[in-house]
Amino acid sequence: MGTEGVRTDRLSILLEQFDKATDMARARLSGLGDEEYLWEPVPGCWSIRRRGEAVTPRAFGPGEWVLDQGDPDIPAGEYAEVARQAASGMSVEKIAEDWSVSVARVEEVLAHTGEPEPDDTPLTTIAWRLNHLHYEFAGGWEWAFGERRQDPKQMVDFTPSAALALERFWETVDRWRTAVAGVTEEQLDTVGFSQYPYGSDPDEPFVGVLAGANLEFVHHMAEIALLRDLWRVRPTWSGR
Repeated sequence: MGTEGVRTDRLSILLEQFDKATDMARARLSGLGDEEYLWEPVPGCWSIRRRGEAVTPRAFGPGEWVLDQGDPDIPAGEYAEVARQAASGMSVEKIAEDWSVSVARVEEVLAHTGEPEPDDTPLTTIAWRLNHLHYEFAGGWEWAFGERRQDPKQMVDFTPSAALALERFWETVDRWRTAVAGVTEEQLDTVGFSQYPYGSDPDEPFVGVLAGANLEFVHHMAEIALLRDLWRVRPTWSGR
């Protein structure tokens, strides 16, 4: 099999990866219904809820429905991610800002990296995962290609309708993909081309931001796919 006509530049590789991932995700999300979208496989899941029914202290959103978010902390299940951030060169101060915790808390986590810890990362619904991705891609576009003004957490009007959520989500993803396709080599290497306010984007070359966005999309869609499998085989009779 020849390679004639195959582009191997950095942007093409990232776009091809993203395109394949979105194609698989569109197929995997086909037929998603409202009940499945909001299904909580165990008590205490994070999800979207009406503003007056929010169960987490920092749930956010611009409309009637908000996305669960708890008190600022670093879950034990994310200690390895903090260690990765530190190893990649992020300062303790920046990591603390990224997780909305104190510098002392980050130092405490780094001191215990490698030790067995219970995983207290909250379980989530499909609605939470999808809308988490949605506001990140909406904010990613705003802070790289837009006016760099709107708070990403206020850009998505969360909805209990699976069909409407998917329609809005894919519009946002398509806008991101179109904008990314026009990025130049110089922009790929520009540190701070994205000023996305939650995370390390302002300190990274944009090519790293794009790779991170691809990874974020892939891993959350994999989690959604697993939730769909669990929904399909869930017990549906009483007493189980």
